[in-house]
Amino acid sequence: MTRFILSFLGGIFSIVTMGVMMAALTIGAVFWMYGRDLPSHESLAQYTPPTISRIYSQEGRVIDEFAQERRLFTPAAEIPDLVKQAFISAEDKNFYTHQGYDVRGIAAAAIDAVKTRGRDVRGASTITQQVMKNFLLSGDRRAERKIKEIILASRVEAALSKEKILELYLNEIFLGQNSYGVTAAAQTYFNKALSELAPHEAAFLASMPKAPSDYHPVRNKERLQARRDYVLREMRENGYITDEVYEHEVAQPLRSVQNGDFEPYYRALPPRDYFTDEIRRQLTKDFGEGEFFSGGFSVRATLDPEMQLEAARSLRMSLEQYDRGLGRWHGTGKTIDADRLGSEEDWRAALADTSVARDIDLESQWLPAVVLEVGDQSMRLGIEGVATDDPRGTSVPRADISWIKGSFVDNFERGDVVHVREMTEDGSGSFIRWTLRQVPRVQGAFMAMDVNTGRVISMQGGFSYQDSVFNRATQAMRQPGSSFKPFVYAAALDSGYAPSTIVIDAPIEIDTPQGVWRPKNSSNTYYGPTPLRTGIEQSRNLMTIRLAQEIGMDTVGRYAEKFGVYDHMGRVLANALGADETTLYKMISAYAMFANGGERVEPTLVDRVQDRYGRTIYNHESARGNERVCVDCADPNLPPGRGPEIVNSRERIMDAVTAYQLTSMMQGVVQRGTASGVVDLGVPTAGKTGTTNDAKDVWFIGFTSNIVAGCYIGYDTPRPLGRHAYGSSMCGPVFQRFMSKAVKKYGGGQFKVPEACEFINIDRFTGGRLGPDASGPNVVAECFRRGEEPLFGIQLDGGWAMSGNFDLIQPDGTTRARQVTTSTGRKATVGPKASFGTLSSGGLY
Repeated sequence: MTRFILSFLGGIFSIVTMGVMMAALTIGAVFWMYGRDLPSHESLAQYTPPTISRIYSQEGRVIDEFAQERRLFTPAAEIPDLVKQAFISAEDKNFYTHQGYDVRGIAAAAIDAVKTRGRDVRGASTITQQVMKNFLLSGDRRAERKIKEIILASRVEAALSKEKILELYLNEIFLGQNSYGVTAAAQTYFNKALSELAPHEAAFLASMPKAPSDYHPVRNKERLQARRDYVLREMRENGYITDEVYEHEVAQPLRSVQNGDFEPYYRALPPRDYFTDEIRRQLTKDFGEGEFFSGGFSVRATLDPEMQLEAARSLRMSLEQYDRGLGRWHGTGKTIDADRLGSEEDWRAALADTSVARDIDLESQWLPAVVLEVGDQSMRLGIEGVATDDPRGTSVPRADISWIKGSFVDNFERGDVVHVREMTEDGSGSFIRWTLRQVPRVQGAFMAMDVNTGRVISMQGGFSYQDSVFNRATQAMRQPGSSFKPFVYAAALDSGYAPSTIVIDAPIEIDTPQGVWRPKNSSNTYYGPTPLRTGIEQSRNLMTIRLAQEIGMDTVGRYAEKFGVYDHMGRVLANALGADETTLYKMISAYAMFANGGERVEPTLVDRVQDRYGRTIYNHESARGNERVCVDCADPNLPPGRGPEIVNSRERIMDAVTAYQLTSMMQGVVQRGTASGVVDLGVPTAGKTGTTNDAKDVWFIGFTSNIVAGCYIGYDTPRPLGRHAYGSSMCGPVFQRFMSKAVKKYGGGQFKVPEACEFINIDRFTGGRLGPDASGPNVVAECFRRGEEPLFGIQLDGGWAMSGNFDLIQPDGTTRARQVTTSTGRKATVGPKASFGTLSSGGLY
């Protein structure tokens, strides 16, 4: 019997042993089969998660962020223990003791699921397994993935430290509201840094990985609070918080940004505008879109926030002034259905969902509103962010639309979405009434930059970025019109001409394949023999064409291309008057080279770019062509009152004397030419107006000794602006308003005079040489190159005969005759009438 029992037990033992061996072999085979061809876990050691790229102003303030996934990478050493403990308690209480997978955790999770009938259960996957799923595997629920997950987790545990695994997890995990990683989530839900979180807030975040959409802080507030309290209990049981802390924290209400308990982080950021979006456009071109949106770049912009606001205000004022002068209402073009106007809750929700510009601050903030009731003498509105019982009321009186043709009934209907702003008294700021506003259909752009460094301090690419993201400063191809003329004059001055050189200002006819071209001066008046200086001051078209013909359009084209105005300029005479298209960005950059004495300067919106590790990967000062070295910045013996010497290696593209001559001539544009009476900054200022055919584009670009700025205004689809539209009248005030503030902030001084300059007094009307003691309104001290004897009395006409008789006037508007010196030294009288007989086409003078 005993023998039988022993035999039976032996058989049982053998069977069990064989079963265990078979199970072990089976498990081993399964793990061997699935362990082949798995992704390499070694890449995790070098993994860098996609991270937000941030743009900072000159003062170091964040002004914009760009990301595909909103993540702020934080090394494990900088993540507070409290946050780590909250997530370990919620997701993997045995994290520091298991080897990648947790048999006890799986068993405990199963028991909890049974006890609570599926409520408040801990996930069976360890944090290490979740890292494998997120980084190396798919998110499907098949057993195959689970096996692979366990295999990889055990391998990673042997290769990486627990802290490194936790770092990967806490930076990668999705926590709802487009927030990836704990740092971004703390900002999203509480507008706090990780170090500022209380235990109940850390538990809040640790509640989210389970299912962020199921624990929304507003829609599922009670469920989220229950989960938060569960995490706090786990933290207490694991010894991370005391009983006293637990009792205090679990009693705290569930607070979040989404519930209105904290100010949203994005409120501290200015609205995205043309400047930061242009940085995004340029850096994605340089580094690639994927790298920019996920590389965690720290970008130091050249933007001056104060001057950017002034640029927007100055441009908007002129655009709105022109628009209101037309007397037409077009509004936003958006409406809200009448069936949603009966309930305040409905119309407010509909208005909030309506896509209209909310980034306009002109005199005061423009607010979206919906027309609720249209009357004869007033119109009642529902205004975003303004209560219906607000003491200021919500109505607009008939007097407010006196600038519009027609009445309220003629222009508005219930449901129309409009803009309004507060109208206040200038002195006290007291509220007067709500006033209707509209985004103009006419558009434009403005830009300002440092003439020596190329640092762009402001850029406004339209009336409102939220209304139209198209950046007209960098993307709009427009005809510069007469603002291009300085490049024709620059080519002439560098070719041996002088500001006193005489060019005939008289009608011409040019045969073209399209027929006879008869260009005219804007004023339709003619000066006859006139110095170059007066030609540019008064923007004489016919002088410019004759001059371009004399020096050759090839020369003009090469100059325009050398300055970067065009890549390839057409060699037709009309382009001497700015008929070819370019951008404001290129024009401003080119004018900067006049202002800095003729040295190449590359415009930049970025001072420096650093990667996620703080390494500088771009620096404007050391970029090719912009190198600037401070020779004695480190010299402790630098004499008081003497600044350090800055040496640059920039290319000289224009003779310094030519640059000064041109600058001096453009000072005349401001002092007595086409911009006189509009621009007056109190410091030396030069510039040039520009108005194209039919005034489809109007320009003004000007500069002081350190800042160049300019604007253009025109419809996106070019059409005439009207009879009274000129660069001086529309863009001049934009420049004046902006530069008045810029001069106060950045100063301004005399333009640097080259050592090679020798000054001679000339008559700016006749170009005649005057004595050193000459004085009067017609006398100007002109710079000539030292060692070169200036020629007087030579006149150029481009080889064209005049077209008929015409009135000859002085640049000051008079029609008196004047005396000139001929090439033979004899005197001749010209005017008040001129004809082919008095001004020959053969260069008589």
